Amino acid sequence: MFLYIDPGTGSMLFTILIGVLSAAIYAFRGVLVKLKFLLSGGNVRRSDDAAIPFVFFTDSKRYWNIFKPLCDEMEKRGEQVLYLTAEPDDPLLNEKYRNIRAEYAGDGNKTFARMNMLKADVVLSSTPGLDVYQWKRSRDVKWYTHVFHAANDVTLYRMFGIDYYDALLLSGEYQIREIRELEALRHLPEKELRLTGSPHTDALRERLLRADPVPEHEITVLLAPSWGPSGILSKYGSKIIDRLLETGFHVIIRPHPQSFVSESGMLSSLMKKYPESEQLQWDRSVDNFDVLHRSDILISDFSGVIFDYTLVFDKPVIYADTSFDAGMYDAWWLEEGLWTFSILDQLGLQLTEENMKDIKILIQQCLSENRFKAGRDRARAETWANIGHSVEAVADYLVEKRGELLSSEAGHRAA
Repeated sequence: MFLYIDPGTGSMLFTILIGVLSAAIYAFRGVLVKLKFLLSGGNVRRSDDAAIPFVFFTDSKRYWNIFKPLCDEMEKRGEQVLYLTAEPDDPLLNEKYRNIRAEYAGDGNKTFARMNMLKADVVLSSTPGLDVYQWKRSRDVKWYTHVFHAANDVTLYRMFGIDYYDALLLSGEYQIREIRELEALRHLPEKELRLTGSPHTDALRERLLRADPVPEHEITVLLAPSWGPSGILSKYGSKIIDRLLETGFHVIIRPHPQSFVSESGMLSSLMKKYPESEQLQWDRSVDNFDVLHRSDILISDFSGVIFDYTLVFDKPVIYADTSFDAGMYDAWWLEEGLWTFSILDQLGLQLTEENMKDIKILIQQCLSENRFKAGRDRARAETWANIGHSVEAVADYLVEKRGELLSSEAGHRAA
Protein backbone atom coordinates (compact mmCIF):
# COMPACT_ATOMS: atom_id res chain seq x y z
CA MET A 1 0.00 0.00 0.00
CA PHE A 2 1.28 3.45 -0.92
CA LEU A 3 0.76 6.41 1.36
CA TYR A 4 -0.76 9.51 -0.24
CA ILE A 5 0.58 12.94 0.79
CA ASP A 6 -1.39 15.93 -0.44
CA PRO A 7 0.57 18.84 -2.03
CA GLY A 8 0.11 21.15 0.97
CA THR A 9 1.44 18.56 3.41
CA GLY A 10 4.26 17.71 1.04
CA SER A 11 5.26 21.36 0.85
CA MET A 12 5.19 21.64 4.65
CA LEU A 13 7.29 18.49 5.09
CA PHE A 14 9.81 19.71 2.54
CA THR A 15 10.02 23.05 4.35
CA ILE A 16 10.70 21.26 7.65
CA LEU A 17 13.33 19.07 5.98
CA ILE A 18 15.07 22.07 4.45
CA GLY A 19 15.05 23.80 7.83
CA VAL A 20 16.57 20.79 9.59
CA LEU A 21 19.23 20.30 6.91
CA SER A 22 20.08 24.00 6.87
CA ALA A 23 20.49 24.07 10.65
CA ALA A 24 22.71 20.99 10.51
CA ILE A 25 24.86 22.45 7.73
CA TYR A 26 25.22 25.76 9.55
CA ALA A 27 26.21 23.96 12.74
CA PHE A 28 28.77 21.85 10.89
CA ARG A 29 30.11 24.93 9.11
CA GLY A 30 30.48 26.69 12.46
CA VAL A 31 32.48 23.78 13.88
CA LEU A 32 34.81 23.81 10.86
CA VAL A 33 35.41 27.55 11.21
CA LYS A 34 36.28 27.17 14.89
CA LEU A 35 38.67 24.30 14.15
CA LYS A 36 40.40 26.30 11.41
CA PHE A 37 40.67 29.25 13.77
CA LEU A 38 42.28 27.15 16.52
CA LEU A 39 44.63 25.30 14.17
CA SER A 40 45.80 28.51 12.53
CA GLY A 41 46.51 30.30 15.77
CA GLY A 42 43.67 32.72 15.18
CA ASN A 43 44.78 33.90 11.73
CA VAL A 44 41.90 32.55 9.67
CA ARG A 45 39.94 35.24 7.82
CA ARG A 46 36.27 35.50 8.74
CA SER A 47 33.95 33.51 6.49
CA ASP A 48 31.93 36.71 5.88
CA ASP A 49 34.77 37.93 3.64
CA ALA A 50 33.60 35.50 0.96
CA ALA A 51 30.07 36.90 0.77
CA ILE A 52 28.84 37.84 -2.71
CA PRO A 53 28.31 41.61 -2.84
CA PHE A 54 24.99 41.51 -4.74
CA VAL A 55 22.68 38.69 -5.79
CA PHE A 56 19.72 39.17 -8.14
CA PHE A 57 17.20 36.32 -7.99
CA THR A 58 14.13 35.62 -10.11
CA ASP A 59 11.86 32.62 -10.31
CA SER A 60 10.88 33.34 -13.92
CA LYS A 61 12.57 34.35 -17.17
CA ARG A 62 9.62 36.62 -17.94
CA TYR A 63 11.12 39.19 -15.56
CA TRP A 64 14.28 39.55 -17.62
CA ASN A 65 13.06 43.04 -18.58
CA ILE A 66 13.44 44.06 -14.93
CA PHE A 67 16.86 42.54 -14.41
CA LYS A 68 18.54 43.14 -17.77
CA PRO A 69 18.60 46.96 -17.32
CA LEU A 70 19.69 46.53 -13.69
CA CYS A 71 22.51 44.17 -14.69
CA ASP A 72 23.58 46.63 -17.39
CA GLU A 73 23.67 49.45 -14.84
CA MET A 74 25.63 47.45 -12.26
CA GLU A 75 28.05 46.33 -14.98
CA LYS A 76 28.60 49.96 -15.95
CA ARG A 77 29.37 50.79 -12.30
CA GLY A 78 31.80 47.88 -11.95
CA GLU A 79 29.72 46.20 -9.22
CA GLN A 80 30.01 42.42 -8.77
CA VAL A 81 26.61 40.71 -9.15
CA LEU A 82 25.50 37.08 -9.22
CA TYR A 83 22.26 36.70 -11.20
CA LEU A 84 20.39 33.52 -10.23
CA THR A 85 17.40 32.30 -12.21
CA ALA A 86 15.07 29.36 -11.66
CA GLU A 87 14.67 28.75 -15.41
CA PRO A 88 17.37 27.18 -17.62
CA ASP A 89 16.38 29.15 -20.73
CA ASP A 90 16.43 32.60 -19.13
CA PRO A 91 17.75 35.01 -21.82
CA LEU A 92 20.11 36.64 -19.33
CA LEU A 93 22.13 33.42 -19.12
CA ASN A 94 23.42 34.24 -22.61
CA GLU A 95 24.51 37.81 -21.85
CA LYS A 96 28.23 38.57 -21.79
CA TYR A 97 29.37 40.67 -18.84
CA ARG A 98 32.64 41.24 -17.02
CA ASN A 99 31.18 41.93 -13.58
CA ILE A 100 27.87 40.05 -13.76
CA ARG A 101 27.79 36.25 -13.44
CA ALA A 102 24.52 34.62 -14.49
CA GLU A 103 23.70 31.09 -13.31
CA TYR A 104 20.79 28.67 -13.43
CA ALA A 105 19.95 27.88 -9.80
CA GLY A 106 18.65 24.39 -10.50
CA ASP A 107 15.28 22.82 -11.09
CA GLY A 108 12.48 22.66 -8.53
CA ASN A 109 13.57 22.45 -4.93
CA LYS A 110 17.26 22.78 -5.86
CA THR A 111 16.60 26.48 -6.41
CA PHE A 112 15.24 26.92 -2.90
CA ALA A 113 18.02 24.83 -1.38
CA ARG A 114 20.61 27.08 -3.01
CA MET A 115 18.84 30.27 -1.99
CA ASN A 116 18.47 29.05 1.58
CA MET A 117 22.24 28.56 1.86
CA LEU A 118 23.21 31.75 0.02
CA LYS A 119 26.04 33.93 1.30
CA ALA A 120 25.62 37.52 0.15
CA ASP A 121 25.52 41.10 1.33
CA VAL A 122 22.40 42.25 -0.54
CA VAL A 123 19.80 40.14 -2.36
CA LEU A 124 17.39 41.80 -4.81
CA SER A 125 14.44 39.69 -5.97
CA SER A 126 11.16 39.96 -7.85
CA THR A 127 9.88 36.79 -6.16
CA PRO A 128 7.33 36.99 -3.33
CA GLY A 129 7.03 34.43 -0.55
CA LEU A 130 10.39 34.84 1.20
CA ASP A 131 10.34 32.92 4.50
CA VAL A 132 6.76 31.75 3.86
CA TYR A 133 7.16 28.44 2.03
CA GLN A 134 10.31 26.69 0.79
CA TRP A 135 12.40 29.82 0.30
CA LYS A 136 13.89 30.74 3.67
CA ARG A 137 16.06 33.65 4.72
CA SER A 138 19.68 32.61 4.77
CA ARG A 139 21.63 33.45 7.91
CA ASP A 140 24.48 34.56 5.67
CA VAL A 141 22.48 37.18 3.76
CA LYS A 142 22.57 40.62 5.32
CA TRP A 143 19.68 42.29 3.48
CA TYR A 144 16.73 41.24 1.30
CA THR A 145 15.15 43.76 -1.08
CA HIS A 146 12.06 43.27 -3.25
CA VAL A 147 11.38 44.92 -6.62
CA PHE A 148 7.82 44.75 -7.95
CA HIS A 149 6.59 43.41 -11.29
CA ALA A 150 4.18 46.23 -12.08
CA ALA A 151 3.28 49.79 -11.12
CA ASN A 152 0.09 49.05 -9.20
CA ASP A 153 -1.08 47.84 -5.76
CA VAL A 154 1.64 45.97 -3.90
CA THR A 155 -1.00 44.03 -1.95
CA LEU A 156 -2.12 41.97 -4.94
CA TYR A 157 0.41 39.28 -4.12
CA ARG A 158 -0.70 36.09 -2.43
CA MET A 159 -1.00 36.61 1.33
CA PHE A 160 2.25 37.25 3.30
CA GLY A 161 4.25 37.44 0.05
CA ILE A 162 6.36 40.46 1.05
CA ASP A 163 6.20 40.35 4.87
CA TYR A 164 9.75 39.18 5.48
CA TYR A 165 11.75 41.35 3.14
CA ASP A 166 13.93 44.05 4.71
CA ALA A 167 13.16 46.63 2.03
CA LEU A 168 10.67 47.27 -0.76
CA LEU A 169 11.29 49.40 -3.84
CA LEU A 170 8.08 51.23 -4.73
CA SER A 171 6.65 53.19 -7.66
CA GLY A 172 3.86 55.20 -6.00
CA GLU A 173 3.26 57.06 -2.74
CA TYR A 174 -0.04 55.27 -2.07
CA GLN A 175 1.87 51.97 -1.82
CA ILE A 176 3.56 53.26 1.33
CA ARG A 177 0.16 53.52 3.05
CA GLU A 178 -0.70 49.95 2.04
CA ILE A 179 2.56 48.55 3.40
CA ARG A 180 2.43 50.44 6.69
CA GLU A 181 -1.17 49.36 7.23
CA LEU A 182 -0.27 45.71 6.69
CA GLU A 183 2.70 45.97 9.05
CA ALA A 184 0.55 47.49 11.79
CA LEU A 185 -2.18 44.87 11.42
CA ARG A 186 0.30 41.98 11.52
CA HIS A 187 2.57 43.52 14.18
CA LEU A 188 5.56 43.41 11.85
CA PRO A 189 8.63 45.64 12.11
CA GLU A 190 8.60 48.47 9.58
CA LYS A 191 10.44 47.69 6.38
CA GLU A 192 12.66 50.17 4.63
CA LEU A 193 10.68 51.72 1.76
CA ARG A 194 12.27 53.56 -1.15
CA LEU A 195 10.35 55.30 -3.93
CA THR A 196 12.54 54.34 -6.89
CA GLY A 197 10.01 54.02 -9.70
CA SER A 198 9.32 50.93 -11.82
CA PRO A 199 12.20 49.31 -13.77
CA HIS A 200 9.74 47.05 -15.59
CA THR A 201 7.59 49.97 -16.75
CA ASP A 202 10.61 52.07 -17.65
CA ALA A 203 12.00 49.20 -19.75
CA LEU A 204 8.75 49.01 -21.73
CA ARG A 205 8.79 52.77 -22.24
CA GLU A 206 12.38 52.67 -23.53
CA ARG A 207 11.51 49.91 -26.01
CA LEU A 208 8.44 51.81 -27.22
CA LEU A 209 10.51 54.93 -27.85
CA ARG A 210 12.81 52.88 -30.09
CA ALA A 211 10.09 50.81 -31.81
CA ASP A 212 8.82 51.35 -35.34
CA PRO A 213 5.21 52.53 -35.75
CA VAL A 214 2.62 49.76 -36.06
CA PRO A 215 1.59 49.28 -39.72
CA GLU A 216 -2.02 49.87 -40.67
CA HIS A 217 -4.10 46.89 -39.59
CA GLU A 218 -7.57 45.69 -38.70
CA ILE A 219 -8.82 46.43 -35.16
CA THR A 220 -6.95 44.10 -32.82
CA VAL A 221 -8.24 43.21 -29.36
CA LEU A 222 -5.90 41.79 -26.73
CA LEU A 223 -7.44 39.64 -23.98
CA ALA A 224 -4.81 39.36 -21.24
CA PRO A 225 -6.24 38.36 -17.86
CA SER A 226 -4.69 37.46 -14.55
CA TRP A 227 -4.89 33.89 -13.26
CA GLY A 228 -6.91 32.26 -10.51
CA PRO A 229 -10.63 32.03 -9.73
CA SER A 230 -11.13 35.80 -10.12
CA GLY A 231 -9.51 35.96 -13.56
CA ILE A 232 -11.52 36.50 -16.75
CA LEU A 233 -10.91 33.08 -18.28
CA SER A 234 -11.88 31.31 -15.06
CA LYS A 235 -15.02 33.41 -14.65
CA TYR A 236 -16.25 33.78 -18.24
CA GLY A 237 -14.26 31.30 -20.35
CA SER A 238 -16.11 30.39 -23.55
CA LYS A 239 -18.67 33.15 -23.14
CA ILE A 240 -16.22 36.02 -23.58
CA ILE A 241 -14.30 34.29 -26.37
CA ASP A 242 -17.53 33.70 -28.30
CA ARG A 243 -18.53 37.34 -27.93
CA LEU A 244 -15.10 38.57 -29.07
CA LEU A 245 -15.13 36.36 -32.16
CA GLU A 246 -18.60 37.65 -33.02
CA THR A 247 -17.18 41.20 -33.33
CA GLY A 248 -15.19 40.26 -36.42
CA PHE A 249 -12.12 41.95 -34.93
CA HIS A 250 -8.74 40.24 -34.74
CA VAL A 251 -8.39 38.66 -31.28
CA ILE A 252 -5.21 37.82 -29.37
CA ILE A 253 -5.58 35.82 -26.15
CA ARG A 254 -2.59 35.94 -23.84
CA PRO A 255 -3.22 33.93 -20.65
CA HIS A 256 -1.13 34.71 -17.59
CA PRO A 257 1.93 32.40 -17.61
CA GLN A 258 0.89 30.98 -14.22
CA SER A 259 -2.40 29.81 -15.77
CA PHE A 260 -0.46 27.21 -17.77
CA VAL A 261 0.75 25.82 -14.44
CA SER A 262 -2.18 26.26 -12.06
CA GLU A 263 -5.10 26.15 -14.53
CA SER A 264 -3.72 23.89 -17.25
CA GLY A 265 -6.92 21.83 -17.54
CA MET A 266 -9.11 24.86 -18.09
CA LEU A 267 -6.70 26.38 -20.63
CA SER A 268 -6.21 23.14 -22.55
CA SER A 269 -9.97 22.82 -22.90
CA LEU A 270 -10.36 26.40 -24.19
CA MET A 271 -7.42 26.15 -26.61
CA LYS A 272 -8.81 22.92 -28.02
CA LYS A 273 -12.30 24.43 -28.41
CA TYR A 274 -10.93 27.61 -30.01
CA PRO A 275 -7.95 26.67 -32.22
CA GLU A 276 -5.84 29.37 -33.81
CA SER A 277 -7.15 30.87 -37.04
CA GLU A 278 -6.76 34.02 -39.12
CA GLN A 279 -8.97 35.79 -36.59
CA LEU A 280 -7.72 34.22 -33.34
CA GLN A 281 -4.19 33.99 -31.94
CA TRP A 282 -3.11 32.40 -28.66
CA ASP A 283 0.04 34.08 -27.38
CA ARG A 284 2.32 32.53 -24.77
CA SER A 285 5.62 34.18 -25.68
CA VAL A 286 7.92 35.17 -22.82
CA ASP A 287 7.96 38.77 -23.98
CA ASN A 288 4.59 40.57 -24.21
CA PHE A 289 5.90 43.74 -25.91
CA ASP A 290 4.80 42.77 -29.42
CA VAL A 291 1.16 42.07 -28.54
CA LEU A 292 0.92 45.17 -26.36
CA HIS A 293 2.37 47.29 -29.15
CA ARG A 294 0.24 46.06 -32.06
CA SER A 295 -3.12 45.69 -30.31
CA ASP A 296 -5.56 48.59 -30.18
CA ILE A 297 -7.41 47.84 -26.97
CA LEU A 298 -6.87 45.59 -23.95
CA ILE A 299 -9.46 43.56 -22.05
CA SER A 300 -8.27 42.47 -18.62
CA ASP A 301 -9.25 42.25 -14.95
CA PHE A 302 -6.98 43.16 -12.03
CA SER A 303 -3.79 42.16 -13.83
CA GLY A 304 -0.84 44.53 -13.71
CA VAL A 305 -0.76 44.43 -17.52
CA ILE A 306 -3.50 47.08 -17.45
CA PHE A 307 -0.95 49.57 -16.19
CA ASP A 308 1.70 48.55 -18.70
CA TYR A 309 -0.90 49.20 -21.39
CA THR A 310 -2.32 52.48 -20.16
CA LEU A 311 0.79 54.08 -18.66
CA VAL A 312 3.29 53.17 -21.38
CA PHE A 313 1.29 52.57 -24.56
CA ASP A 314 -1.37 55.17 -23.71
CA LYS A 315 -4.23 53.02 -25.03
CA PRO A 316 -7.76 52.36 -23.70
CA VAL A 317 -8.83 49.31 -21.72
CA ILE A 318 -11.96 47.38 -20.89
CA TYR A 319 -11.84 45.91 -17.42
CA ALA A 320 -14.00 42.96 -16.48
CA ASP A 321 -16.20 42.80 -13.42
CA THR A 322 -15.04 39.45 -12.07
CA SER A 323 -16.26 40.03 -8.48
CA PHE A 324 -12.68 40.08 -7.23
CA ASP A 325 -12.19 37.84 -4.20
CA ALA A 326 -9.39 39.28 -2.07
CA GLY A 327 -9.42 36.31 0.30
CA MET A 328 -6.07 34.91 -0.82
CA TYR A 329 -4.32 38.26 -1.27
CA ASP A 330 -2.68 40.75 1.09
CA ALA A 331 -5.40 43.19 0.02
CA TRP A 332 -7.90 41.25 2.16
CA TRP A 333 -6.40 42.87 5.28
CA LEU A 334 -6.83 46.46 4.15
CA GLU A 335 -9.71 48.62 5.29
CA GLU A 336 -9.46 51.01 2.33
CA GLY A 337 -10.19 49.84 -1.18
CA LEU A 338 -7.42 49.09 -3.66
CA TRP A 339 -5.98 51.92 -5.72
CA THR A 340 -6.24 49.67 -8.78
CA PHE A 341 -10.03 49.51 -8.58
CA SER A 342 -10.39 53.20 -7.71
CA ILE A 343 -8.65 54.26 -10.94
CA LEU A 344 -10.06 51.71 -13.40
CA ASP A 345 -13.21 53.63 -14.30
CA GLN A 346 -11.00 56.53 -15.38
CA LEU A 347 -8.98 54.30 -17.72
CA GLY A 348 -11.80 52.62 -19.63
CA LEU A 349 -15.19 50.94 -19.55
CA GLN A 350 -16.35 48.07 -17.38
CA LEU A 351 -17.41 44.76 -18.87
CA THR A 352 -20.13 42.84 -17.06
CA GLU A 353 -22.13 39.71 -17.79
CA GLU A 354 -25.06 41.96 -18.62
CA ASN A 355 -23.30 44.14 -21.23
CA MET A 356 -21.05 41.42 -22.67
CA LYS A 357 -23.47 40.99 -25.55
CA ASP A 358 -22.60 44.58 -26.53
CA ILE A 359 -18.84 44.11 -26.35
CA LYS A 360 -18.33 45.35 -29.93
CA ILE A 361 -20.06 48.63 -29.06
CA LEU A 362 -17.92 48.97 -25.91
CA ILE A 363 -14.75 48.43 -27.93
CA GLN A 364 -15.75 50.99 -30.57
CA GLN A 365 -16.72 53.48 -27.86
CA CYS A 366 -13.36 53.18 -26.09
CA LEU A 367 -11.47 53.57 -29.36
CA SER A 368 -13.42 56.60 -30.56
CA GLU A 369 -13.67 58.67 -27.37
CA ASN A 370 -10.83 60.67 -25.81
CA ARG A 371 -12.30 61.05 -22.31
CA PHE A 372 -9.99 58.45 -20.76
CA LYS A 373 -6.81 60.34 -21.62
CA ALA A 374 -7.06 62.42 -18.42
CA GLY A 375 -7.46 59.24 -16.38
CA ARG A 376 -4.32 57.75 -17.88
CA ASP A 377 -2.41 60.94 -17.09
CA ARG A 378 -3.64 60.84 -13.48
CA ALA A 379 -2.68 57.18 -13.08
CA ARG A 380 0.77 57.92 -14.47
CA ALA A 381 1.28 60.68 -11.89
CA GLU A 382 0.11 58.54 -8.97
CA THR A 383 1.75 55.19 -9.64
CA TRP A 384 4.83 55.78 -11.82
CA ALA A 385 7.38 57.89 -10.00
CA ASN A 386 10.81 58.74 -11.39
CA ILE A 387 9.83 57.98 -14.99
CA GLY A 388 12.82 56.87 -17.03
CA HIS A 389 15.25 56.87 -14.10
CA SER A 390 14.18 53.94 -11.90
CA VAL A 391 17.13 51.71 -12.81
CA GLU A 392 19.65 54.30 -11.63
CA ALA A 393 17.57 54.83 -8.46
CA VAL A 394 17.49 51.09 -7.70
CA ALA A 395 21.24 50.74 -8.30
CA ASP A 396 21.90 53.78 -6.09
CA TYR A 397 19.87 52.21 -3.30
CA LEU A 398 21.61 48.82 -3.53
CA VAL A 399 25.10 50.30 -3.49
CA GLU A 400 24.26 52.69 -0.65
CA LYS A 401 22.67 49.93 1.42
CA ARG A 402 25.63 47.61 1.03
CA GLY A 403 27.94 50.43 2.09
CA GLU A 404 25.82 51.04 5.20
CA LEU A 405 25.79 47.33 6.09
CA LEU A 406 29.55 46.92 5.72
CA SER A 407 30.22 50.11 7.67
CA SER A 408 27.93 49.01 10.50
CA GLU A 409 29.54 45.58 10.58
CA ALA A 410 33.02 47.08 10.73
CA GLY A 411 31.92 49.29 13.62
CA HIS A 412 30.58 46.31 15.58
CA ARG A 413 33.82 44.39 15.03
CA ALA A 414 35.90 47.34 16.20
CA ALA A 415 33.76 47.63 19.32
